[in-house]
Amino acid sequence: MTAAPTAQPVRYDFDPAHSAAMFKVRHLMISNVKGEFTRMSGWVIFDSENPANCSIEATIDAASINTREPQRDEDLRSANFLDAARFPTITFKSRDVLASGGGTYEVTGDLTIHGVTQEVALAVEGVTPESKDPWGFLRRGASASVTIDRRDFGLVWNQALETGGVLIGDYVHISIDVELVRKAG
Repeated sequence: MTAAPTAQPVRYDFDPAHSAAMFKVRHLMISNVKGEFTRMSGWVIFDSENPANCSIEATIDAASINTREPQRDEDLRSANFLDAARFPTITFKSRDVLASGGGTYEVTGDLTIHGVTQEVALAVEGVTPESKDPWGFLRRGASASVTIDRRDFGLVWNQALETGGVLIGDYVHISIDVELVRKAG
């Protein structure tokens, strides 16, 4: 009797046309400003049987920030915030992947923004089953999220408001949706 084959780690690349890195942060202490980065790349090694064999690397072009307000985007690229000329990329490299149950994972790794690296834990959910697309590639998707304190990454510029409080909130919620692709066969 032959044992059933075990799953092996499989490498997928991000499909940049179908993946997005988005964020939101409190503005004037009353509403959220939302934005995205329009250029990102990365890969995932996925092992459905043993999450400890999984790994993720992602790179975001810091200058690709888009909040639908060109003047604000220029300020966010400047030395006041991301300083994209000196720190052109935002990166994430996983160190540990744990199954959390119900098809969710906790991915701990190093997030580098503005030249500062901090450990974060991404909550990953919605990992879809692999499916074949009409062009012969195999795909799956997933979503991840984390909330960071921007000050931990050296993003400390702010302005006090006349009525109390500050112009920009300290906490930034990040959400990432990826479509992963690999060649069939």
